[in-house]
Amino acid sequence: MQLYIIRHAQSMNNAMWAATGSEEGRDPDPELTEIGHRQARRLAQALAELDGTTPLADERDRHNRRGYGLTHVYTSLMRRALDTGHAIAEAVGLPLLVWREIHEWGGIYGRDAATGEQVGLPGVRRSDLDGRYGRLVMPEWLDEKGWWNRPFEPREETRARAAAFWQALLARHGGTDDRVALVTHGGFTAALLQTLLRFKPQTEIGGAPRDIWFVANNASISRIDVTADVIRLVYLNRVDHLPPELIT
Repeated sequence: MQLYIIRHAQSMNNAMWAATGSEEGRDPDPELTEIGHRQARRLAQALAELDGTTPLADERDRHNRRGYGLTHVYTSLMRRALDTGHAIAEAVGLPLLVWREIHEWGGIYGRDAATGEQVGLPGVRRSDLDGRYGRLVMPEWLDEKGWWNRPFEPREETRARAAAFWQALLARHGGTDDRVALVTHGGFTAALLQTLLRFKPQTEIGGAPRDIWFVANNASISRIDVTADVIRLVYLNRVDHLPPELIT
């Protein structure tokens, strides 16, 4: 299996944070910015390109110069991932599959104006998606209650979720030649890599605790190859498919 971990393109919240450094005005489930849509199109084009003269990517093609040859595209049910994932699915001609567990840490939440407490919200409902994404395979379980509709998820639970997801991914695609794209989020990407590399979320330097974080730019690609005897981190946070003005 080749696993391609893709962070969604720039969301409204990403742009707001970059401009202000504040969560004031944060949207619980933001859509993409105009820059984000441009990033998603460039990303999708890169993933769809093949030169037509060589076989699909294999483990020796570690820069995907022969293309990607994706066989599966999974997305979370957060709007920014759905928008990014659908652009990819359209470009590569594949169905867009939902994997609920690859959502961002915290889930869908707002803040109580009086207490500042994070409050869980429903997330997108079935009717929100009807007719919007032509390649989306609508999950049978999604109804009008929303896909999230539960309390805020702390980071400790995100790490446990990432570990459980990894085992489920191996059960579904391990031992195959599948080339799997996950359209996911920065926090989940970090949690998944911490799981695979057995990094603790914190270390101590000079007597002070330091968080360990794996950076993923918007619309970036990270590749992990899984064979019978090795898990290989091939590259991390690749953005060379984007022009400088679209790197965020």
